[in-house]
Amino acid sequence: MTDVKEARAGKVAVVDEVRERLSSTEAVVLTEYRGLDVPALAELRRALRDAGGEYKVYKNTLVRFAVQELGLDLEDLLVGPTAMAFVGEREDGTAGDAVSVARALREFAKDHQSLLIKGGLLDGKRLGADEIDALAQIAPREILLAQLAGAMAAPMQQFAGLLQALPQNMAYALKALIEERGGVVVPADDDVADADEAGGDDDVA
Repeated sequence: MTDVKEARAGKVAVVDEVRERLSSTEAVVLTEYRGLDVPALAELRRALRDAGGEYKVYKNTLVRFAVQELGLDLEDLLVGPTAMAFVGEREDGTAGDAVSVARALREFAKDHQSLLIKGGLLDGKRLGADEIDALAQIAPREILLAQLAGAMAAPMQQFAGLLQALPQNMAYALKALIEERGGVVVPADDDVADADEAGGDDDVA
């Protein structure tokens, strides 16, 4: 009886773990690992750790309980020997990302055709195998940030140049105005009127 209770408690703990992982991860990719031996699985786990992912094998029946509780569209993928690649953290503590994890799986699958990518979730949205493959081909985050910075740099340099040129352009305009009026800046009509009024007040005083 004790063994049965312990087994049941163990299953409940696994369901809780899967539910927590699915709730907290940015993305998860479901794979079939049939045909991969122990060394190959160890190699895959290392590649995913470097990418900020974690590769976990659970019983489909237990994963199904967690998926049903969360209302996730994954049940049809829980067929055959299934392992889940969760996005987590790299060993240096930096956050992983869905692109890096998808790329690690894609690169591994090139040399190990036994690994089958079934589908997954990204921010709660269902992804098919083709969409995960497309995700894996996006440039790494560092390259995207560098490209974005480069795209922003050119307009900002032009804008800075305009700001630097503004006082100089105003000086040229003022100089041209003085030369056009024979070396004397003539006050505007409003300025003349104000001066006359000021002078009139002095006379009255």
